[in-house]
Amino acid sequence: MSFPEVLLDLLFPPKCPFCGKLLERGALLCPECQKELPWLEGPAGERTVELTEGCVSPLRYEGLVREGIHAYKFHGKSARSRAFGLLIAQCVRDHGLAADVVSWPPLSPKRLRRRGYDQAELLAKAVGAALGIPTVRTLNKEDRPAQSGLEEEGERRANLLGAYSVCSPEEIRGKTVLLIDDVVTTGSTLSECAKTLRLAGAEKVICAALARAR
Repeated sequence: MSFPEVLLDLLFPPKCPFCGKLLERGALLCPECQKELPWLEGPAGERTVELTEGCVSPLRYEGLVREGIHAYKFHGKSARSRAFGLLIAQCVRDHGLAADVVSWPPLSPKRLRRRGYDQAELLAKAVGAALGIPTVRTLNKEDRPAQSGLEEEGERRANLLGAYSVCSPEEIRGKTVLLIDDVVTTGSTLSECAKTLRLAGAEKVICAALARAR
């Protein structure tokens, strides 16, 4: 560990991204969370998403996982992206997935201004770095109502129809794209992104999210 990294650890001791406990040097999670979080293993961590090769997730979206992601998205805890991204990357490896490019479903300009950062973009960059795969912005999104305010799957699908457009077609043509998101609920966001990417020439789209909602 370099001197600047040691100094940062002294000034800002690393904490568990889910419970906030101080971590031992080099640890990603505290021992309690490592043991008690609602892990999804094997087929339990896989779900079908239309127009994709499926979505894998290491965790279920409940309890401390829900609280940790909520703080990450809505309370400025953007530094958690590294730990979360490493968990997603390990899940991708565990499921034997491979891709040419890593990307993400972007926030709309209005939501990005309000939040100050795109949580899926930060996760995608962390995943790409961990897997050694280029991370590329491939999509733009129009301003639409937030998906979190819509309960029915039909409403979610209708809200996203035509919301995305490809901004880097040369980066995806003939390639397998790994889409990264924080939570997969109905899969409608990932499905709409996959449709847009495939119409622009992507060979395949595979997906990974930190957590899967029930």
